[in-house]
Amino acid sequence: MSDLFDFDEGQTPLTDEERRGLKPAFITFRHELNAAEQANILAASVTLRKRAQRLGAADLADEAFICNAHKAMYADVWRWAGSYRTTDRNIGVEAHVIRVQMRLFTDDARLWINEGVFPPDELAVRFHHRLVAIHPFPNGNGRLSRMMGDLLVESLGRGKFTWGANSLTEPGATRSAYIRALQAADRHDITSLLQFARS
Repeated sequence: MSDLFDFDEGQTPLTDEERRGLKPAFITFRHELNAAEQANILAASVTLRKRAQRLGAADLADEAFICNAHKAMYADVWRWAGSYRTTDRNIGVEAHVIRVQMRLFTDDARLWINEGVFPPDELAVRFHHRLVAIHPFPNGNGRLSRMMGDLLVESLGRGKFTWGANSLTEPGATRSAYIRALQAADRHDITSLLQFARS
């Protein structure tokens, strides 16, 4: 895809103001944006894993940790990295309730962790799904949510997820399967997403 701001199925379009938040001036094509974001995410993943290893699982279910993780993953590319979106989207909660929904979500997640409500894989997949359903940031919500799911499941003693073992940023069968699994989870059927996470 050559148009920098064209978006595919399941991707969140950016507002004009959000587009102006792009930092690197050399980026003119979508593949360059994807590469810049991926490089930032790879560098951040090392730091985030080290930080997560020092914390307990319940400490990851923290609004500040989630915002800082998004900032670490995208700060080299977007000026708004780590900041909640201020406009509504075709997915996620309305912008004015993001803070409330994030507080409810992190409170619930800490309870799940502290009380052992779900087995580790299910807990981490439910955490991922709830975060993606809120969709708190202008972009990068899926990648952040998968990173958070990985950090959480690792902190619970399991290996990180494979998430279909293919890139989910490009259109194709793997991305379509992921979106279908998310949609099933939206209907309270987590089975497909649990299977996808380990596929």
